[in-house]
Amino acid sequence: MGELLYRTLLLGCIWSCCYGSGLQLKGDFTIYGMFPLHNAGQTISAAPCMTDCKQGTDNKHGFHLVQALRYAVEEINNSTGKDQLLPGITLGYQTYDTCSCRASVLATVDLLSQQYNRVDVEPRAVALIGPDSSDYAFTPAAALGAFLLPQISYEASNEMLSNKMLYPAFFRTIPSDKNQVDAMIQILLRFNWTWIALLGSDNSYGQQGMLSLSQQASDYDICIAYQAVIPSLNSGTQQRMRDMVRNIIKTKVNTIVVFSSKRIARGFFPFVIEQNVTDKVWIGTEDWSMATLVSGIPGIRTIGTVLGVSVQYAPFSGFQGFENQAVSELRDISALNSSSDMVVPCLQNTNLYTMATKSYSLENYDVTSSFNVYKAVYAVAHALRQVLKCDSGQCEKTEVQAGQLLQSLKRVRFTVRNTSVYFDKNGDPPTGYDIVTWTWKGKAWSCRVVGAYSPDPPYLQVDLSQIQWTGDVSDGTNVPESQCSLECPYGYRELQVGQHKCCFECMACPASTFLNKTGSTSCQSCAQGQWSPAESEACLNRTVLYLPWDAPLSLALLVLLASTLLLTLGTAALFLRNLTTPVVKSAGGRTCLLMLLSLTAASCSTLCHFGTPSQPACLLKQSLFLFSFTVCLACVTVRSFQVVCIFKWSSKLPRFYETWAKNRGPEMFILVTSVIEFLISVLHVVLYTPFPSENYDLYYDSIVLECSKALSPGAFVEILFVSLLSILCFCFSYMGKDLPANYNEAKCITFSLMICIISWISFFTVYSVNRGTVTMALEVAAVLCSVLGILGGYFLPKVYIMLVKSQMNTTAHFQNCIQMYTMTKQ
Repeated sequence: MGELLYRTLLLGCIWSCCYGSGLQLKGDFTIYGMFPLHNAGQTISAAPCMTDCKQGTDNKHGFHLVQALRYAVEEINNSTGKDQLLPGITLGYQTYDTCSCRASVLATVDLLSQQYNRVDVEPRAVALIGPDSSDYAFTPAAALGAFLLPQISYEASNEMLSNKMLYPAFFRTIPSDKNQVDAMIQILLRFNWTWIALLGSDNSYGQQGMLSLSQQASDYDICIAYQAVIPSLNSGTQQRMRDMVRNIIKTKVNTIVVFSSKRIARGFFPFVIEQNVTDKVWIGTEDWSMATLVSGIPGIRTIGTVLGVSVQYAPFSGFQGFENQAVSELRDISALNSSSDMVVPCLQNTNLYTMATKSYSLENYDVTSSFNVYKAVYAVAHALRQVLKCDSGQCEKTEVQAGQLLQSLKRVRFTVRNTSVYFDKNGDPPTGYDIVTWTWKGKAWSCRVVGAYSPDPPYLQVDLSQIQWTGDVSDGTNVPESQCSLECPYGYRELQVGQHKCCFECMACPASTFLNKTGSTSCQSCAQGQWSPAESEACLNRTVLYLPWDAPLSLALLVLLASTLLLTLGTAALFLRNLTTPVVKSAGGRTCLLMLLSLTAASCSTLCHFGTPSQPACLLKQSLFLFSFTVCLACVTVRSFQVVCIFKWSSKLPRFYETWAKNRGPEMFILVTSVIEFLISVLHVVLYTPFPSENYDLYYDSIVLECSKALSPGAFVEILFVSLLSILCFCFSYMGKDLPANYNEAKCITFSLMICIISWISFFTVYSVNRGTVTMALEVAAVLCSVLGILGGYFLPKVYIMLVKSQMNTTAHFQNCIQMYTMTKQ
């Protein structure tokens, strides 16, 4: 199996068909590097052949990366004293020009052939630094992982590379795209950009990042109006890119997230400029937001505001000076190296001296990637220090197995240039991101750090004053808006329109509901004791309806009650004083005192209607009135019946009246009637016990404090019994309408009963449509009117005779009236 693998890899080496000189440095241990010294993506043929990378254009970014490798190795090798990291040991390096994906594969083949010792290259590689993109990193990460040969990438950020089951030897000094996606999400949330377009490059870096962001966007109520993959630029994809730009314009989004590699982004933005897309907000990834390859596109400053994430900047002092001295040093190195040492010359024939003479400036260049290379070299050195046991002051010169260095790399933790370096269980660094924006001074481009993002715990900080927005901004936030629908005001809920939940209409919350936040699709119900009108953002306390003691209406009723009691008690006192007089005897004698007592009790029942309901008040207020009024009506009925019997039935039914009188018929009738009413009241209270209650159903904005079960069957029976007794009383009174004037009380009693009936009809009419304070007061008034009706219709004429017409309160006057009635009948 191993021989078959070797032959396959050797076939890859045979692809090389060109020769030249490269860059290497001999040492006790060799670190291999993959760097994009050229851009040769468009020079690759369809045939299985590797084109010479030198045929591509120079890549100054790759030049700076190689220089960072050289800088770190020379710094470690030349250190002395306590700063010496590997005493007695020198590091060497060998670089590959990974100008394309196939170049990365071919470089991996060379490393694997060394691990099988089929190529006579000594010393063998202990680690690989690179390559620069996720697409190029997958092949070496999988292949070298099988041999546990450590690989540390400085720019490959695809989160799939954190899978230790597939890539056990992969590390990186750039954060995973998982953190980058989180940072982008936080930026969108920070500025409330919920209506976006999402573009991703047609490679694993862009597609995985786009997939991760689209999956998380819905969790944060971010809607993706348009999503597309940016292809590599060639003659067949130009129209496709134009269509993508047109679709972005149609969706009317103002914020576009471009999760792309810098190479593909470089081919896409010219079409944005071509169609005059301006004043948009572009969210860039760390790969292109700081890349001069993109910022150098002619006319790109017109596209709008560019916000991007970038690996947090760390000062890289000394690097500029090292590069300034590179020309003379590389001239010597170029002369020493020979092509015979190169196994794959078409990847190793770059003349760095020639590139150095072009004086690539570090101004406006993101040195973060170069610093990542620098940290990767130091991580390998610290791991070697552990394996070679250099703490004693001298390193052991023993063979280092790949697995040993791998385990040591997992444990390294050190600080270099005030930056902590270590790897988590996935091989990822604890690095956060800077938030950057593009700024222009004339035609001069620069990047400005305007914030930072920390992944653990997630925290985003942005200085808005440092961002120069283009186009229209919101009046309230001074930030461009990118929303499908504007937020609904308080008191309105969102009703989704279409497939995107960011597109909605605002619907007013109905009465008794409220909404004091935005983004909700449902209104909140008010608490039971609260209410609200439509479109409310808060609930109001309901008005509590009852008859308070100190209310003006209550005070008026209490004055009426006091007057009623004063009249009732005064009449009782007057009747008691004149108990033996003809007027009192004709009115019923001692029965009148019972009637006045019952009327007093009926009046006092109104006290149960004031204040908040209590259990005793609920038990007494209806039953006490009905029982007391029944006693009074029973007395009036007996009085009317007796008068009718004396004057009309005594001659026709003498034995009936004699039996009625001898067997205490009046007293028995009053007693039986009262007992029946009392039993009905007791059964009503027992079977349908009223208790204080709060009625929330009658009014949406009020609470009615009342006694429960006011209209129970027991209450209807009580009222029905009193009504029948009233009818009976009325009938007997009417039958005596032609009796002597001193005994004829039909008109008075009829008038009294009519007052009672009208009062209660009025009350029940209002009660059926209103249960507020006025209705409660009307019930009290109906009780007092019933009492005053009988008091005024039955007793006040007698009081008038006793106080004003005393000459009529004599036995002779009454006998004279009887004689005149007898003569009239004859």
